[in-house]
This record gives sequence, C-alpha cells and structure tokens, in this order.
Amino acid sequence: MEKQNILLEMNHVKKAFDGNGVLEDISLQVREGEVVSIIGPSGSGKSTLLRCATMLEKMDGGELIYLGKHACRQEADKAGNPCCVYASKAELKEIRKSYGMVFQNLNLFPHYSVLKNIIDAPISVDKVSKTQAMERATKLLAQLGLEDKANSYPYQLSGGQQQRVSIARALALQPKILFFDEPTSALDPELTVEVLKVIRQLAKEHMTMIIVTHEMQFAREVSDRIIFMEQGVIVEQGSPEEIFATDNARVREFIGKMNA
Repeated sequence: MEKQNILLEMNHVKKAFDGNGVLEDISLQVREGEVVSIIGPSGSGKSTLLRCATMLEKMDGGELIYLGKHACRQEADKAGNPCCVYASKAELKEIRKSYGMVFQNLNLFPHYSVLKNIIDAPISVDKVSKTQAMERATKLLAQLGLEDKANSYPYQLSGGQQQRVSIARALALQPKILFFDEPTSALDPELTVEVLKVIRQLAKEHMTMIIVTHEMQFAREVSDRIIFMEQGVIVEQGSPEEIFATDNARVREFIGKMNA
C-alpha cells in the first residue's frame, strides 16, 4: 500500500508514570479502512496507548503522525534524553479533527438531550451550521436505531443506548479514525451485543478503527489485525488467524483464559 494510505503512525513511543514505564518503545501503523484490535491483560498499557494516540496523555518519547503530519516529534532535551516536542496549538487543533474517541465510561453530558450531545461539538468545534449538524445527527440516530431517542436525556437510556449515543457523537465530527477504549466493559452481555453490532456495521463500511477490547470472539470476527500487548510492549501482532493459531504460549494462555 502507498504511504498516503497510512492514517496513523506511532514510532518508538514511550510513556512512564512516576518513573514506572507503562509504554516501552511501541511502534505501529494503521492504514485507511483497517480495523485493529488491541488485546492483552489489564495493566499492559492498552488504554495508555490510546490516550497517547489521542493526546489525552503526553508521550515521553517517540513520534505521533496523523495523515503524514507530525503531532509530536522526538528530540533530545538538554541532558540528551529523548523527549517529545508537540506541534503548535493551531496544528494540533487540525490534527485532532482526524480522529474520534469512544470511552468505556460513556462521558455523555447528563444535562444535554441526546440530540444536543451529538450536535454540540460539530457546531462549537468544527463551526458546522446548526442545520447541517442536525442533518448529520438525525442520520446517525437512524443508522444506530435511536431515532426515537433524540429528545431523551442520558439517564432515560439503557447503557447500550448511551454507548450508541457516544458512538454517534464521535461520528458526528466525521473523523478518519475512531478509537474505542473497551466500549463494552461497563455493559451487561445483552447490551454488549447491541454495541458490538454497531461496531461490526462500521467495519463493513470500512471505517478505520482501533479497538481496545476483552471480547476475543468479536476481535477475531471484526479485525484485520490484532495486537497483543503485555508490560508495555507489543508481544505479537498479526491477522486474527495468525494470533488465534500462534505458537506463543503467553498469547495462547491469555486467549484461552478470555474464552473460558
């Protein structure tokens, strides 16, 4: 594939909290239309990787590149240690338009209706007209089976419906990449099914997605590539077939436990 089809590049990313290394030299590329699932035990650095990719956390070292534009370059500080130098505020604002994020704890505004939750960012951040934002939101609500919930408030919805509103809100900004941080971990099995159905549909529409998940069967079905992380490093990555038939004892053990 040509270079321009690479939407996201992370090169030699490092991140520590209080001197404890959480990400140790992580490099990955994500191409247009690709669905990448990140699996691994709790504490392996999966969510931190997503937070660094979406600039919710500052990286300590490495490069972050969206659509060929550097969000962060690696340079050396005065002591010669690697450090990250981020692009200007204006450049980062543009780069942030490339992606959307769906959190495990929903993060909806409780005092806004479903419709206002979805149209708020396109109007205030992207300066989209209210008419256009409403059109987008109405279309998304229909697509996600929530057309009758536009005037409801988050507390009136089930967890699965709230998570679908979160997905609609992220899609309303028309991102090139969508990040999901364990989108079903707060939901019971029945509600999990309805959210995974939406993500499957997005995969069919060739939406580029990076999904941190504990749902092994779902990762197997929906992903083009699966990354297994442990202790801040990528231990193995490959197609679902390769990962589920791996010779790596640790990966096999993890998948076995999760499928038990």
